[in-house]
Amino acid sequence: SSNTHKMSNWAVEFFGPQLQTKDGMKPTAEALAGKTRVGIYFSAHWCPPCRGFTPVLSEFYNDVEEEDSSALALIFASSDSDNSSFEEYYGTMPFFAVPFSATDKIQALGSRFGVRGIPSLIILDAADGSVKDADGRSTVAA
Repeated sequence: SSNTHKMSNWAVEFFGPQLQTKDGMKPTAEALAGKTRVGIYFSAHWCPPCRGFTPVLSEFYNDVEEEDSSALALIFASSDSDNSSFEEYYGTMPFFAVPFSATDKIQALGSRFGVRGIPSLIILDAADGSVKDADGRSTVAA
């Protein structure tokens, strides 16, 4: 459908052609198909507040997923210093990630949304990539 095409256009532009999932790499459009909201989670293992928030976010995501699996996709955008830190940290998360090698995409996302510090969670409308909640961290933590 044209809707899926529109969705995949912005998503591929934002995240690149593939997302890392718990089942390996998947085409971005396929991973996000049918989702209502897409959250981008800017985080890193070296950041103590991130390590504190990640379990909270993971639990929130699991609860949402149980209730309505089409409601939300979450995508980790890593500021980790190396791939092994990324792999270890992503290993604790139940959602998707921008591949660690796609640093250009991760940096572009940070610029696009004016991310000044981490952890940061931006919630987008899956239909067109528009911002629905620029401070998702407060929303989730509430």
